[in-house]
Amino acid sequence: MRMPRPARAHTDRSPDGRMTLAEHLYELRYRVVVSAIAVIVTTIVAYVFHTHILHFLTHPYCTLPAKDRAIQGRCVLVTGGVLEPFTVTLKISLYAGVLAASPVWLYQLWRFITPGLYAHEKRYATAFVTSSVLLFALGAAFAYLTLEKGLHFLLGFANGGIASLLQVNAYLGFVTAMVLIFAVSFEFPLLVIMLNLIGVLSAARLRAWALAIIFGIFVFAAVATPSQDPITMSALAIPMCLLYGISVLVASIHDRRVAARGPLYDLPDDQLSSIDDEAAIT
Repeated sequence: MRMPRPARAHTDRSPDGRMTLAEHLYELRYRVVVSAIAVIVTTIVAYVFHTHILHFLTHPYCTLPAKDRAIQGRCVLVTGGVLEPFTVTLKISLYAGVLAASPVWLYQLWRFITPGLYAHEKRYATAFVTSSVLLFALGAAFAYLTLEKGLHFLLGFANGGIASLLQVNAYLGFVTAMVLIFAVSFEFPLLVIMLNLIGVLSAARLRAWALAIIFGIFVFAAVATPSQDPITMSALAIPMCLLYGISVLVASIHDRRVAARGPLYDLPDDQLSSIDDEAAIT
C-alpha cells in the first residue's frame, strides 16, 4: 500500500515549519536521495583518480625507513585474494566519495533538522554547515599527518626476525579508521557550541566540567584510536582539548551577549514574553 503524497511539498511548508508524519518521511527521502546522488557522483570521480588516491594514502607508509618494511627499498602492499584489488579500488573510491560529498550531506542533514528548531536557532545553519565541514576536513588532515609517526612507532617493533608485510585491505582499514575517528572527533566542539547556543549548556557549566571532560577526552582517545599507541592518542586528545577550550570561549562570549540583551533575548517563538502577558491582562 503506497503512502499518500502530502499536500505540501518540502519547498512549501507552513510558516512555522510544522509537518505531518507523511511529510516528514517524504522530506527524509528527499534529503537521503540528494545525499546519495552527491556521494555517487563524487565516488565516480574518485574512481577515475583512484590510482592517485591510493598513492596519496600509501605515502605515509612509503616514507618509513626501509628497515620497517619487509621488502626493503620498495613500497608495496600485498593482496590476499584474486578479487581483493577490485574490492580495494571500490572501497577507496567510496571512502573518497563520501568524504568529498560531506558538504552536501551535512547540509541536507541540517536542512532536515531545521524545521524542528525555533527561528532564533535556524540562523546558525550556514555557520553550522561551514564549521562542520571545516572541522571534518581538519580532523581528516590531522589523522593523515599523524599516520607516519604512528606507523613508525608501531612497525619499529618489527625486529629480531620479525618483518612487516602489510596487506592492502588491512592498511586501508587502518587508515580509514584513523581518518574517520579523527574527523568525527573534531566535530565535538561544534556540538558543545550548538548546545550552548540553544540554551542547553551554559559556559559556567562547561568551565565547571572542564577537568572531567579533559580526562574523558584522553580516555576516549586511548580507546577510540585503532593503534592505541601514545603518539596517536596524544595527537587526537590534545587538539580536542584545545578545541574544547575554544568552544568554552565562544560559549562565554555568547552568554555575556545574552545577559547584556536582557531576559527577553532568544525567547522561544511559542512563549509569550512578560510584556505580551501584561498587555493581554490589561
